[in-house]
Amino acid sequence: MTRNDSTEVETPKQTPREFVKTRRGPILGAVFLMATSAIGPGFITQTATFTAMFGAAFAFAILASIIIDFAVQMNIWRMITVSGKRAGQLANDAIPGSGYVLAVLIVIGGLAFNIGNIAGGGLGLNALLGIDPQLGGLLTGLLAIAIFLYKKAGAVVDVVVMILGVGMIVLTIVVAVVTNPPVGDALRQTVLPDTIDFATITTIVGGTVGGYITYAGAHRFLDSGQTGAQHVRSVHRASLNGILVTGIMRYVLFLAILGVVASGVTLDLTSGAANPAGQAFQHALGEAGLRVFGAIFWAAALSSVIGAAYTSATFLSTFSKKLRDGWPLRIATVAFIAVSLVLYLLWGAAPAQILVFVGGFNGLILPIGLTIFMYIGWFRRDLLDGYRYPKWLLIFGTIATALTWYMGANSVVPIFSMILGS
Repeated sequence: MTRNDSTEVETPKQTPREFVKTRRGPILGAVFLMATSAIGPGFITQTATFTAMFGAAFAFAILASIIIDFAVQMNIWRMITVSGKRAGQLANDAIPGSGYVLAVLIVIGGLAFNIGNIAGGGLGLNALLGIDPQLGGLLTGLLAIAIFLYKKAGAVVDVVVMILGVGMIVLTIVVAVVTNPPVGDALRQTVLPDTIDFATITTIVGGTVGGYITYAGAHRFLDSGQTGAQHVRSVHRASLNGILVTGIMRYVLFLAILGVVASGVTLDLTSGAANPAGQAFQHALGEAGLRVFGAIFWAAALSSVIGAAYTSATFLSTFSKKLRDGWPLRIATVAFIAVSLVLYLLWGAAPAQILVFVGGFNGLILPIGLTIFMYIGWFRRDLLDGYRYPKWLLIFGTIATALTWYMGANSVVPIFSMILGS
């Protein structure tokens, strides 16, 4: 996935129509890479787990994740594309050394997330085809590697994530209609929940906004070549579309599982049990529901493997200019997937446990990166190509940053107690 700089974008060899056509793929790819990374197997597992625990009250956590997502993505996308620099490089320019710290955290979190994503691929293929989960994880990882080894990997990634994203949404809507959830109660508790649990919100935010997910779409958008202040309108539309797609998928998935839980079905959340989302879909549609769950879960896993590997590799480029684009970046991406795959095969932990852990971990990384970017927005506008940054967006982003710090501080002990079973 090669990146075009501003001198390449304005080349006179392209007509305006050709320019739009060649950039449309990366822009749509950025929207769906962000969306499918946010709706990964971890989020699906967490949604089923927490819906079973809190019922309709979990709708508030969904709303919180959407609001935080808006504040985060609107700022991150705009700063990265206006500056024309990836997050690690931009952070280093603002606060020397901070980009390296951010890169290390993102890569570690991305590795943990990708192990969970590959585990999710194994669970998905197990439900869809009945094959062993470890074999399914192996096949998922190898397919992702094959995609990045292809010469035109960027174009393939754009098409794959769009197809997988649309497929997940359509299948989940079908299940949500069949389960007939209590929509009225869900809407009420979206704004007036019976209970609020900060550990739950932090985990779900981490699973759908935190870690590498924060930067996936913005880094891919750079490949469109539309960088600089003159393209703010384009990045604004793209980031809004990405937030809209993820918001719809989050709420529809929640409603699909809520319908099952509200009917009186008790999902088994004990360690080693079948994935709670798979149980819900099977209760809704029988054997066909299990297959539908498998298809959705595997699509979420594969697209998230792609997103985690690509974004983590772009952060590795913070340490070496040689990894910033072209073949070296693709090799770094393949190596990242390979390491994740080997660790998954060696780990042998229950996949559902891995998926819950990585969400909480990335939720604790989120406020660190946000703090750096809010500093850039308020005090280092010289790095933003002379762009006059909207103050309302900075205020909104700063509030979200403070909120993520507060949630992280209040939930770090409960999260790791839940993970370790202590």
